[in-house]
Amino acid sequence: MRTMEFKMERENLVSVGDTVKISEGVLPSSYYYTAEPAIAMSGNFAYFERIKSKTGIVKAIVEKPQGFYLQILFDEETPSRR
Repeated sequence: MRTMEFKMERENLVSVGDTVKISEGVLPSSYYYTAEPAIAMSGNFAYFERIKSKTGIVKAIVEKPQGFYLQILFDEETPSRR
């Protein structure tokens, strides 16, 4: 299982245990992900770190000084650095 963190600007958009759809965006040298419909966004990832799953389960919602973060669990292995 793989857990990734997504930044969420507003609280109460999802709850722990909810299944969320994930879409992939492409930049010139990296990828980013959005929990739909525009609930939260990931940071940028290198090619070998891409998320293969199209859905994930909200494992936790963490409040930090910078805002709210979703920890989303995916049914895949965490990639190893090549």
